Amino acid sequence: MKISMQADLPLRDLVFNTLRQAILTGELKPGERLMEIHLADKLGVSRTPIREAIHKLELEGLVTMIPRHGAAVSQITEKSMSDVLEVRRALDALCAELACDRITEGELEALREACAAFEQRVAEGDARKIAQADVALHGIIVQATGNQRLIQLVNNLSEQMYRYRFEYIKDTSQHQTLVDEHRIIYESIVGKDKETAAAAARTHIDNQKKAIIRRIRLDRAEEDGGKGV
Repeated sequence: MKISMQADLPLRDLVFNTLRQAILTGELKPGERLMEIHLADKLGVSRTPIREAIHKLELEGLVTMIPRHGAAVSQITEKSMSDVLEVRRALDALCAELACDRITEGELEALREACAAFEQRVAEGDARKIAQADVALHGIIVQATGNQRLIQLVNNLSEQMYRYRFEYIKDTSQHQTLVDEHRIIYESIVGKDKETAAAAARTHIDNQKKAIIRRIRLDRAEEDGGKGV
């Protein structure tokens, strides 16, 4: 983990972005304690920006303060994941429907290229790049709605979604399913088939939810087994 330098950003924001990205991608794992001194040494900064970053991450729900133990990365729970995906499922279906009516030729071409780029990233096998390509693909559909309030709502959820999406993308057994679902969504939008596009968007989220729940339960069983339960 290292600070990614970005022009014009104060140090506290650079530290916050670095820790946030580490949590979203799983570099800092659920339940892992966030020791200010250790993180300050690792990032080469004082404890003050670390403390400020941890506070902001707590407000976002990515960090939990545990009495007498300090800060830790929030666990990925079925409830928190279900709450986010439930809302995103409805919004994605609406975005797909609106895109069928409003997408421009230029955006259709960009969406076609995004699907191809996603498949290329899947072939390469880098989970971080796959996740980035997935975000870019869905971003085109969202922008194609032309509805600024809807775009804002989806963008606000996207950051929370990324953590769950990354868990899903790390499961290589699901990669072909993702490719197939993207193709169906794309072809439905090209054909202006709103019903199929919305249904495919909902299925896309449903499959993520099922896979992530399996992962959560497996991790819990392994943790309980390790404790001799």
